[in-house]
Amino acid sequence: MEKAPAKLGFTEFAETWNGRLAMLGFVGVLITELVTGKGLLAQIGLM
Repeated sequence: MEKAPAKLGFTEFAETWNGRLAMLGFVGVLITELVTGKGLLAQIGLM
């Protein structure tokens, strides 16, 4: 009997996409910081 593939949780597919999106977010924050001259916390008003 074959198990159905997991749709939720820590699957390889989910972790791959999580890593990719995290890298895109990190690069986006770096680019925004270079353009504005302010860090992330300063941009959202916490510093």
